[in-house]
Parts: sequence; structure tokens; C-alpha cells
Amino acid sequence: MKWILLSIITIVLVVLFFLKRSTQVSALEAREELKDGALVIDVRSPGEFQSGHVSCAINIPLDQLESVVQQQVQDKNRMLLLHCQSGMRSAMAQKKLQAMGYTKVSNLGSLSRAREIVGGAGATPD
Repeated sequence: MKWILLSIITIVLVVLFFLKRSTQVSALEAREELKDGALVIDVRSPGEFQSGHVSCAINIPLDQLESVVQQQVQDKNRMLLLHCQSGMRSAMAQKKLQAMGYTKVSNLGSLSRAREIVGGAGATPD
């Protein structure tokens, strides 16, 4: 009985991992978008942002996204690259922004992945 429960949990975790990865932009695409002026948005809380972030990112917390983003990003056709701590909040932010009419929104995923992709743009220490 234990092995069945363990198998089910493993399968669920694998499926969640692949679903999360499937919503993320490729590193190559993201780097090209950065060269073309994409804006990096960190959707973590201000405290998380202050503890360490990609230096070129602006902070718009997920819970403030709908009220703040239109002031900070008026061009709804500008490429936006989102990230958070694990990639889950940035996936939710992507859906919210698309529902608001933003046409070019991609999920970078986690902070560590964003740092790897943005690379040369720098990052503040944790």
C-alpha cells in the first residue's frame, strides 16, 4: 500500500514539474527579448525583492500587479519577462497580464533561472 501512495505522489510531482516548465520561455528566446529591450518584472513581495534580485528587474508584487502595472508599463505591446521565487507566482502574473491586454508576456520562472538567463545584466546578492 505504501508503494502505491509513493508512486502516486511521485507521478503528481513529475507532472507538476513538467507543467511548470512548459509555461516558461526558453533561455534563448528570453535573451533575444532582453536584447530587444524586454522589461524584467519580479513579482515577489518587496521584502523578498530587497533580500536579493536581478539588478535590471523592477518589483511589482503579484498582489499589487493589477493596480500598479498600468502606471509602470503603459505600452501593452512591450515584452515583459516575469519571475518570482519558484515560477508559480510569475505564471499567475502572466495570466493576469494577458487578461489585462498585455500581448507579450513570458515567464522566466524562478529567481535562480532569471539570474542565469539575464546573466550580464547582473544581480544583487541574497
